[in-house]
Amino acid sequence: MPACFTPSHSFPMSQQRIKTPCVGLCSTVYGDLVCRGCKRFHHEVVNWNLYNDEEKRAVWLRLESLLVQVMQAKLEVFDSLRLRQQLEQRQVRFVPEQSPYCWAYQLIARGARMITQLEAYGVALMPEFREWPLPDLRDAIDREFFILSEAHYERYIAPKFLREGMEIRV
Repeated sequence: MPACFTPSHSFPMSQQRIKTPCVGLCSTVYGDLVCRGCKRFHHEVVNWNLYNDEEKRAVWLRLESLLVQVMQAKLEVFDSLRLRQQLEQRQVRFVPEQSPYCWAYQLIARGARMITQLEAYGVALMPEFREWPLPDLRDAIDREFFILSEAHYERYIAPKFLREGMEIRV
Protein backbone atom coordinates (compact mmCIF):
# COMPACT_ATOMS: atom_id res chain seq x y z
CA MET A 1 0.00 0.00 0.00
CA PRO A 2 1.31 3.48 -0.79
CA ALA A 3 2.64 5.64 2.00
CA CYS A 4 -0.12 8.18 1.42
CA PHE A 5 -2.84 5.66 2.20
CA THR A 6 -2.80 4.30 5.69
CA PRO A 7 -6.03 2.62 6.76
CA SER A 8 -5.24 3.25 10.41
CA HIS A 9 -5.22 7.03 9.98
CA SER A 10 -7.75 9.07 11.89
CA PHE A 11 -10.75 9.28 9.71
CA PRO A 12 -12.83 12.19 8.45
CA MET A 13 -14.67 14.15 11.03
CA SER A 14 -13.32 12.06 13.90
CA GLN A 15 -14.53 14.59 16.48
CA GLN A 16 -17.80 15.33 14.76
CA ARG A 17 -20.65 13.50 13.07
CA ILE A 18 -19.38 11.34 10.20
CA LYS A 19 -20.92 12.59 6.99
CA THR A 20 -22.49 10.38 4.37
CA PRO A 21 -20.54 9.62 1.18
CA CYS A 22 -23.74 10.43 -0.76
CA VAL A 23 -23.19 12.63 -3.83
CA GLY A 24 -26.87 13.09 -4.64
CA LEU A 25 -26.97 10.65 -7.58
CA CYS A 26 -28.47 7.60 -5.89
CA SER A 27 -29.29 4.71 -8.18
CA THR A 28 -30.24 2.24 -5.46
CA VAL A 29 -33.79 3.59 -5.60
CA TYR A 30 -33.91 2.10 -9.11
CA GLY A 31 -32.80 -1.32 -7.92
CA ASP A 32 -29.00 -1.12 -8.20
CA LEU A 33 -27.20 -3.12 -5.50
CA VAL A 34 -24.29 -0.66 -5.71
CA CYS A 35 -25.02 3.06 -5.99
CA ARG A 36 -23.67 4.57 -9.20
CA GLY A 37 -23.16 7.88 -7.38
CA CYS A 38 -21.32 7.15 -4.12
CA LYS A 39 -20.48 3.46 -4.77
CA ARG A 40 -21.96 2.29 -1.46
CA PHE A 41 -23.93 -0.92 -1.30
CA HIS A 42 -27.73 -0.73 -1.24
CA HIS A 43 -27.96 -1.83 2.38
CA GLU A 44 -25.36 0.80 3.38
CA VAL A 45 -27.39 3.57 1.76
CA VAL A 46 -30.58 2.36 3.45
CA ASN A 47 -29.03 1.80 6.88
CA TRP A 48 -26.50 4.67 6.98
CA ASN A 49 -28.28 6.56 9.77
CA LEU A 50 -28.42 3.37 11.86
CA TYR A 51 -24.67 2.73 11.58
CA ASN A 52 -22.34 3.57 14.44
CA ASP A 53 -19.13 5.52 13.80
CA GLU A 54 -17.04 2.37 13.38
CA GLU A 55 -19.38 1.01 10.70
CA LYS A 56 -19.42 4.35 8.89
CA ARG A 57 -15.61 4.54 8.97
CA ALA A 58 -15.39 1.02 7.55
CA VAL A 59 -17.54 2.06 4.59
CA TRP A 60 -15.46 5.20 4.02
CA LEU A 61 -12.21 3.23 4.23
CA ARG A 62 -13.42 0.65 1.69
CA LEU A 63 -14.49 3.40 -0.72
CA GLU A 64 -11.15 5.17 -0.26
CA SER A 65 -9.17 1.98 -0.80
CA LEU A 66 -11.00 1.11 -4.02
CA LEU A 67 -10.76 4.65 -5.38
CA VAL A 68 -7.04 4.88 -4.60
CA GLN A 69 -6.53 1.61 -6.47
CA VAL A 70 -8.24 3.02 -9.55
CA MET A 71 -6.52 6.40 -9.37
CA GLN A 72 -2.98 5.05 -8.94
CA ALA A 73 -3.34 3.16 -12.21
CA LYS A 74 -4.17 6.43 -14.03
CA LEU A 75 -2.04 9.13 -12.44
CA GLU A 76 0.61 10.08 -9.93
CA VAL A 77 0.24 12.70 -7.23
CA PHE A 78 3.79 14.10 -7.17
CA ASP A 79 3.07 17.15 -4.98
CA SER A 80 0.26 16.61 -2.49
CA LEU A 81 0.84 19.99 -0.83
CA ARG A 82 0.36 21.80 -4.14
CA LEU A 83 -2.72 19.70 -4.87
CA ARG A 84 -4.23 20.54 -1.48
CA GLN A 85 -3.49 24.25 -1.90
CA GLN A 86 -5.06 24.28 -5.36
CA LEU A 87 -8.19 22.49 -4.10
CA GLU A 88 -8.53 24.93 -1.21
CA GLN A 89 -7.91 27.96 -3.43
CA ARG A 90 -10.52 26.79 -5.95
CA GLN A 91 -12.94 25.74 -3.18
CA VAL A 92 -13.16 22.14 -4.38
CA ARG A 93 -14.59 20.01 -1.58
CA PHE A 94 -12.37 17.13 -0.45
CA VAL A 95 -11.74 15.15 2.73
CA PRO A 96 -8.31 16.26 4.03
CA GLU A 97 -7.78 13.00 5.96
CA GLN A 98 -8.15 10.89 2.83
CA SER A 99 -5.42 9.95 0.40
CA PRO A 100 -4.22 12.64 -2.02
CA TYR A 101 -5.39 10.24 -4.74
CA CYS A 102 -8.95 10.83 -3.51
CA TRP A 103 -8.25 14.57 -3.66
CA ALA A 104 -7.09 14.15 -7.26
CA TYR A 105 -10.35 12.37 -8.03
CA GLN A 106 -12.31 15.32 -6.63
CA LEU A 107 -10.22 17.70 -8.73
CA ILE A 108 -10.86 15.76 -11.93
CA ALA A 109 -14.51 15.12 -11.10
CA ARG A 110 -15.16 18.85 -10.53
CA GLY A 111 -12.77 20.46 -12.98
CA ALA A 112 -12.29 18.07 -15.90
CA ARG A 113 -13.64 20.55 -18.43
CA MET A 114 -11.64 23.52 -17.13
CA ILE A 115 -8.20 22.06 -16.36
CA THR A 116 -5.61 22.41 -19.12
CA GLN A 117 -2.38 21.72 -17.18
CA LEU A 118 -2.92 18.96 -14.61
CA GLU A 119 0.75 19.21 -13.57
CA ALA A 120 0.04 22.68 -12.14
CA TYR A 121 -2.01 20.86 -9.50
CA GLY A 122 0.77 18.46 -8.48
CA VAL A 123 -0.68 15.61 -10.53
CA ALA A 124 0.67 13.84 -13.62
CA LEU A 125 -1.14 11.33 -15.79
CA MET A 126 0.48 7.97 -16.51
CA PRO A 127 1.90 7.85 -20.06
CA GLU A 128 -0.94 5.73 -21.45
CA PHE A 129 -3.53 8.34 -20.35
CA ARG A 130 -1.75 11.58 -21.28
CA GLU A 131 -3.62 11.97 -24.57
CA TRP A 132 -7.02 11.37 -23.00
CA PRO A 133 -9.37 14.35 -22.60
CA LEU A 134 -9.95 14.80 -18.85
CA PRO A 135 -13.76 14.41 -19.13
CA ASP A 136 -13.22 11.00 -20.78
CA LEU A 137 -10.70 10.02 -18.11
CA ARG A 138 -13.10 11.16 -15.38
CA ASP A 139 -15.84 8.97 -16.86
CA ALA A 140 -13.47 6.00 -17.18
CA ILE A 141 -12.36 6.39 -13.55
CA ASP A 142 -15.96 6.55 -12.39
CA ARG A 143 -16.87 3.43 -14.39
CA GLU A 144 -13.89 1.49 -13.09
CA PHE A 145 -14.62 2.58 -9.50
CA PHE A 146 -18.21 1.37 -9.93
CA ILE A 147 -17.14 -1.95 -11.48
CA LEU A 148 -14.64 -2.51 -8.67
CA SER A 149 -17.33 -1.73 -6.09
CA GLU A 150 -19.71 -4.17 -7.79
CA ALA A 151 -17.01 -6.86 -7.84
CA HIS A 152 -16.34 -6.26 -4.13
CA TYR A 153 -20.05 -6.62 -3.45
CA GLU A 154 -20.30 -9.85 -5.47
CA ARG A 155 -17.21 -11.35 -3.85
CA TYR A 156 -17.67 -10.40 -0.22
CA ILE A 157 -21.26 -9.31 0.42
CA ALA A 158 -23.67 -11.17 -1.87
CA PRO A 159 -22.66 -14.67 -0.72
CA LYS A 160 -23.32 -13.67 2.89
CA PHE A 161 -26.79 -12.43 1.97
CA LEU A 162 -27.47 -15.61 0.02
CA ARG A 163 -26.47 -17.77 3.02
CA GLU A 164 -28.60 -15.70 5.38
CA GLY A 165 -31.55 -16.04 3.01
CA MET A 166 -31.13 -19.82 2.95
CA GLU A 167 -31.02 -20.03 6.73
CA ILE A 168 -34.29 -18.12 7.00
CA ARG A 169 -36.10 -20.54 4.67
CA VAL A 170 -34.88 -23.68 6.42
